[in-house]
Amino acid sequence: MRSVYKWLIGLVIVVMLILLSAAMYFFHVAEVRNPAANKPDALRPKSSPVYDYEHTFLARHKATWTQKTSDGLTLDAWYVTASRPTNKTAILAHGWHNNKTTMAIYGELFHDLGYNVLIPDNRAHGDSQGKLIGYGWTDRRDYMGWINQVLKKNGQQSDIVMYGMSMGAATVVNVSGEHDLPKQVKAFIEDSSYTSVLAEVKHEAGDMYGLPWFPIVNIVSGISKVRAGYSYSEASPLKQVAKNKRPMLFIHGDKDTFVPTRMVYQLYAATKGPKKLWVTSGSKHVQSFSDHRVAYRQKVTNFLNQYDK
Repeated sequence: MRSVYKWLIGLVIVVMLILLSAAMYFFHVAEVRNPAANKPDALRPKSSPVYDYEHTFLARHKATWTQKTSDGLTLDAWYVTASRPTNKTAILAHGWHNNKTTMAIYGELFHDLGYNVLIPDNRAHGDSQGKLIGYGWTDRRDYMGWINQVLKKNGQQSDIVMYGMSMGAATVVNVSGEHDLPKQVKAFIEDSSYTSVLAEVKHEAGDMYGLPWFPIVNIVSGISKVRAGYSYSEASPLKQVAKNKRPMLFIHGDKDTFVPTRMVYQLYAATKGPKKLWVTSGSKHVQSFSDHRVAYRQKVTNFLNQYDK
C-alpha cells in the first residue's frame, strides 16, 4: 500500500511539474517582450486600400515625447502637430506585438480630421522600455500619464479623444473606467477589444492550441499576478467600461476569430455613456479600416462631429 501512495505522490508531482512548465511557456509567449515588436512593422504594399494613409503619415515630421512611468520605465511616443492650430488631440493605442508604425494609417485618419496626434509605444513594445506586456491593464495608467502630458504641454483647454485597436482598444476601454480620468477626455473609439484578458486567453487556448483552458490558464494567470502585477480576471475592459459615462464608438469585424465578435456586444451593453456600434461585414481581426476605408472614415467622422464638436 505504501508503494502505491509513493507512486501516486510521484505521479502528482510529475503532473504538477508538467503543468508548471507548460504554464511558464505560455506566459513567456503571451507576456514576455517579443524582439520582433521592437522593429517597425512591414509597410503595406501599394495595392493596399490604406497605403496612402500609411505612407503619408510616416513622411510627416514627428516629434518624440517620452514618459517616466511609476515603476521606472521610459516610454516613447510620436507627436504630430495638426496642419492648423487646434486644441484637439487624438491619442492612439496599438495592439499586441505591434508598435507606433502599425498606427500610421489611423494617425493619418485623425490628422486629416484636424487633430494633433500622439502615438505611444506601449511598455515592452517598440522604443519603449519594459520586459512584460501590460495587455492594456498596466498600460491604462501609462496612458493616463500621456493624457496628463498633453494637458501640461498643450494646455488645460485641450480636447482629447482616444482610439485603440485590439490590445490598444482594450487599453482605451480600460482608461474609460479610471476614477481620475481628466474631464478633457471627451470620447473613445475602440476597434476589436476583448472583454477581459481571461476571456481572451481562454479563447486562444482552445482556438489556437486546441487545449482545455483549465487549469493551465489559471496557472498562467497566477504567474502573471506575481511577475507582472495583474491576474487575467482583474484585467477586464468589461468591468472598466461599466464605469464609463462618456461617448464610445465600438467597431468589430463580424468574421473576427482572434477576438470573437460576441465580445463587442458585451462591451457595448455594459457602458453607461452615449454609444454607437458598428459591426463590419466580412472583416477579420482589425481589418475593418482596410476593408471599409470610406465607411470607416465616415463612421469616425460622424461620431466625432456628434460628440467632439
